Amino acid sequence: MFYKIFFNHDSLQENEVYQWNGRQFLVKKGIPRELNVYSEAQKQIKDAFGFKWSKRDTYELEWSLAKNRDWILSRYFDSDEDKRVRFMQDINGDLFLDAGCGAAFSSLLLFGDYLKSVHYLGIDISESVDVARARMEQKDIKGEFIQADITNLPVLEPCFNVIFSEGVLHHTYSTKESLRKMVALLHDGGLIMFYVYRKKGPIREFVDDYIRERIKGLSDREAWEKLKPLTNLGKILGDLNIQIEIDEDIDVLDIPKGKYNLQRFIYWHVAKMYYDRDYSLDEMNHANFDWYRPLYAHRQTPEEVRSWCEEFGLQIVRLHAEEAGITVIARKT
Repeated sequence: MFYKIFFNHDSLQENEVYQWNGRQFLVKKGIPRELNVYSEAQKQIKDAFGFKWSKRDTYELEWSLAKNRDWILSRYFDSDEDKRVRFMQDINGDLFLDAGCGAAFSSLLLFGDYLKSVHYLGIDISESVDVARARMEQKDIKGEFIQADITNLPVLEPCFNVIFSEGVLHHTYSTKESLRKMVALLHDGGLIMFYVYRKKGPIREFVDDYIRERIKGLSDREAWEKLKPLTNLGKILGDLNIQIEIDEDIDVLDIPKGKYNLQRFIYWHVAKMYYDRDYSLDEMNHANFDWYRPLYAHRQTPEEVRSWCEEFGLQIVRLHAEEAGITVIARKT
């Protein structure tokens, strides 16, 4: 369907070049891929996420998927299955863009077989579109895929009813401007669903950027290995299972008083060292690589996100803010 809309062809031929509003796309492995020269930052993002999503053994164990499914369902639908079902019934037959689809990890977790009821298009800057297509085909879900930069699509008018962009906009040159561009792709009355990182305290913010800078010159494989000692430290701290109590707010560091697990205290206020006692070291390292490797990893406040939605003509249906990030469902007015 989308290939017909964008390329004016019902089906695309392998190794052929097609035009979309003056831009060229080469079909490789059945997926149109833009023939474009990326900036260095874009190329780094492209390669990092292509590498990450190719490591399927670090995120596809069923119990691990179940944990992630519970988390994403809680953020968008209050862990209420009926809300999810009603939502999918309301968008039945709609044109659905998975903007920055990666391996279709989040869309499959949140919507699953309900994706069969929409016209699905996954777009990603990286080769992860190949993984996404394979994973969806394994579940007998039809979709179309394009490899391109979601912030620079050759779209001249609104063409989607629903846009889903889970954990993507903060990996572009500007979260705000990328949100603006996504809204421009929505029909009036259409819905956008997105998740972006939340700004942390000053120590954590400094360390995050420091580590990201330290590994940026490495290859993806080298960066993966370089982060393993950090991941192992998180495991050591987590396995200790020590509780601490801070008896007064430390306002100068944005640290509230309270009882903390030591590993979680360091995680939220010093440096991200993902820990889950049920995860292998590689699975935990996957989470840390996802955080530290991309050069673009902007963090924002709930107040900023609210103001952007108002500026872009979005009526917020749901805004769920937690320590890790901000989840939004909003309608274009």
